[in-house]
Parts: sequence; structure tokens; C-alpha cells
Amino acid sequence: METVGLVGVGKIGLPIAENLIKSGYRVVGYRRSSLAAFEKIGGIAARSPAEIGAQADVVFSCLPSSQALEDVVQGPNGLVTSARAGQIIVELGSHPVPDKQRHVAPLAAKGASFLDGEVSGTPGMVLARRAVIYLAGEKEACAKAERLVGGFADSCLYFGAFGAASRVKLVNNLLVAINIAATAEAMALGLKAGVDVDLMIKAIATGSGGSTQFGIRAPWMAQRRFLPAQGTVPALQHYFDMIGEFADGVGVATPMLDRAVELYDKFMDMGFGEKDAAAMVDVIGALARSKA
Repeated sequence: METVGLVGVGKIGLPIAENLIKSGYRVVGYRRSSLAAFEKIGGIAARSPAEIGAQADVVFSCLPSSQALEDVVQGPNGLVTSARAGQIIVELGSHPVPDKQRHVAPLAAKGASFLDGEVSGTPGMVLARRAVIYLAGEKEACAKAERLVGGFADSCLYFGAFGAASRVKLVNNLLVAINIAATAEAMALGLKAGVDVDLMIKAIATGSGGSTQFGIRAPWMAQRRFLPAQGTVPALQHYFDMIGEFADGVGVATPMLDRAVELYDKFMDMGFGEKDAAAMVDVIGALARSKA
């Protein structure tokens, strides 16, 4: 049974682990908090990232911050301490490209490859194998990693040079942010219109105005199903500065995102931080109609 390493067994990491286990892999995992849920599905707990690296030729990490990535890769018990020739490490979390790229050289010095990865999809989409995995970096290493990705996702795309996966994820999440806000606006209007809401959702989801976010969140908005959260606004706000810096760097205006950012700030001001982003329908509903 082939061993796969997984560092960061949280909202995205846990369904990744579950699918890998279902696919017949032995999954060794680590996180700073409890691993009880991971062990319950058949995962094997490790005491450090280095312990995982010692057991697995391919390690996926899915970490919440650049500092967490720094600790996991280059900390005292980090992956670099057990790295070896031919090993592949893929970071699936979203961080500024320079923060990811700084780990390439230290691992390469040990003969290991560090790849830029991203996950496009909610935890539910990951569990259902409907998330899309982006990879970038050394082509041969990405091809080897893609075989393991097949254990938890049905779609994996290679984007070329390191950093390209991260940049595509930023473009994707610009659309996620705008589409959630647009879905909320449409649903706020539809809910007040007195139409058959379920039929309206079906018509739009399968018509020219539909989107992935509409298909996912419009029913939740109609049912006011905001908990448990599949995706929170603080998690989405994590991307806004990175998208802004990216857009500044290439000289592209983002007027729709700029307006959406204001709505997400209001979302937080209204105390909805623990709810799913679908609660944006209540933010829109609370706004006064303005023709300005």
C-alpha cells in the first residue's frame, strides 16, 4: 500500500485525506490541533511534518498562512529536515507567490521538488471529487504528483512555471467573490418578487445566467441555510489583498471586485463572520435602494 503524506488536515485537507484513503492509499497526516477526525476515517497520525516526510515520497500540504508554511517546511521539525532526492512536496494552500517560491531552493538542495498547487472548490466539492486541482512548477514532478492527485480529485490541470497555479487561483477567486455577491443580489430580488423560487433557481442555474456559485448557494439563500459554513467570508477575504497586488502588478482595474469588497466588509460588520458566504443575501436585503 503506497503512503501519501498530508500536512494540514483541516476543512480542505480532511476531505482530501478521505478520498485518498477510499482510493486505497495509506495516508499519514499532521496538524497542530486534533487529528481525531482524521484518525476516525483511517488516517495515521504523525508527530511532525518531518515524520511524514520520512515515510512518503509525495507530500501534500494545505496550510492557512505563509507563516504556517514556513514552519512546516523550514521549521525545526520541518519537511526540509527529512527531504531527499526524488521527493515531491506540493503546497495546495493559497499564499503570495514569493512566500511559496522561497521554499523551492532549500528543498532542491536536498534533491526534492516543491510545487505550486491550488484547490478550486469548496470542502463539499473536494469530498465529491468535483474540485479542480491546479499544479505548476517542474513539469516531470507535476506529472508524478498528478497520479496521486487522481486519488482525491477527478480534474487536475498543469499550468507551467512555478507561480502560475497561484495566479490562476486568484483569477478564479475574483470571480467567486463577484459571483457570490451577484447571486445574493439576484436572490434578494427574486425572493421579493413573489415568484416560485425553487423553479426560478432551476431556470437560472440551467440557463444563461447561471454560475457555479449560483448553483451552490442560491438554494442555501432561499432556505436561509448559512450553517455549517462551506465557505466563510474571512476565508475569501484572505485573497483580496493578493488579488489587488496581482492586478496592480499587471495594470488591470478591478471595479467589480472593488465594489464586492465593500459588501464583504459590510458582511463582517453585520456580525456574519461565522456564517457561510450565502448570508450575503441578508447584506443585500438590508441595503436601501439607491439609483446613485
